[in-house]
Amino acid sequence: MTIDQFNFAGKKAFVRVDFNVPLDENFNITDDTRMRAAMPTLKKILADGGSLIIGSHLGRPKGVAEKFSLKHILGHLNELLGVEAQFANDCMGEEAAVKAAALQPGEVLLLENLRFYAEEEGKPRGLAEDATDEEKAAAKKAVKESQKEFTKKLASYADCYVNDAFGTAHRAHASTALIAKYFDTNNKMFGYLMEKEVKAVDKVLNDIQRPFTAIMGGSKVSSKIEIIENLLNKVDNLILTGGMTYTFSKAQGGKIGLSICEDDKLDLALNIMKEAKEKGVNLVLATDAKIADSFSNDANTQFCAVNEIPDNWEGLDIGPDSEKAFAEVIKGSKTILWNGPTGVFEFNNFAHGSKSVGEAIVEATKNGAFSLVGGGDSVACVNKFGLAQGVSYVSTGGGALLEAIEGKILPGIAAINE
Repeated sequence: MTIDQFNFAGKKAFVRVDFNVPLDENFNITDDTRMRAAMPTLKKILADGGSLIIGSHLGRPKGVAEKFSLKHILGHLNELLGVEAQFANDCMGEEAAVKAAALQPGEVLLLENLRFYAEEEGKPRGLAEDATDEEKAAAKKAVKESQKEFTKKLASYADCYVNDAFGTAHRAHASTALIAKYFDTNNKMFGYLMEKEVKAVDKVLNDIQRPFTAIMGGSKVSSKIEIIENLLNKVDNLILTGGMTYTFSKAQGGKIGLSICEDDKLDLALNIMKEAKEKGVNLVLATDAKIADSFSNDANTQFCAVNEIPDNWEGLDIGPDSEKAFAEVIKGSKTILWNGPTGVFEFNNFAHGSKSVGEAIVEATKNGAFSLVGGGDSVACVNKFGLAQGVSYVSTGGGALLEAIEGKILPGIAAINE
């Protein structure tokens, strides 16, 4: 069942959204992208004459915590929806059940943070540091058992279930995967945002127009190894950049000064290079770097070869030769995946490489390429440089997107498709 096929008239819909938005010290929302992304789904349900029960998490609370209360976002939700939403101070309990039961068509109920309950994640809390293995196992079993009742209670509020939280699709949590089992195939579906995310990932991994180029940034090879392994079976070009550049440089005997490096992953870097060659993948690494004499936006800087960085200097971005080489590969591509900046883009003096990659992707997109940008830092990049409108799709999922690229089945998606 798709959301467009479903008529919500007279139905109560439990919608799992990802309203895990950043708040400042005064609880003001500093970026409402995730909330705005869910509006088409929420407004479709209301327009049909349905009512909304909205569930989300905020942050990583270890119990009830004022700073993680969803009441802080209630005012802005009302503005975006154009409807005065009710609030349940507890996602469980009598108040939530009574308010959900009384909902009339066109009305909205926002539940308090689902993660105030350990049952949402299914992980025990409050264990003593010196807890024995038996105590840990018993606590885990207890949470898993109570998780069933928690999930059943959430499901009881509604007639149908809509998952529009791609950012949590890689978690088998109560409200993202387990709850779907309480609704039949005709009463559970993806929201519009989830539909778009699933289609974008599928296009990049299964409907490839060639050449296919992936740009992988990040500080550690180890954190991206499974993604790299999967991509080596799919891409024509793999650009590895960011902090991992210096692990590859050192592995080949280069001098990297104080640059970030995983010394225990030098063999891994060489193996990746070998595997790329064997599979006919064009592995593109930086040849020059913008280096600094301290980790600061105001540091002294210069450009040098990536394997000739002086002692007491560190690479914080790619240099002009690498920018040119990366752009050339990107502009010749028809499918592009970007995850991870080329340097410390948060410092304006070391943002040029990431910006040049973004601009090359926008140009390729104009020329007919499909481009998917995902992962927190890459999204922050395209937003910082005002390039988001120029790419095909910007994913809202960080960990979820990465696990999908690794080839993993995401529980939140599987639960709807079952």
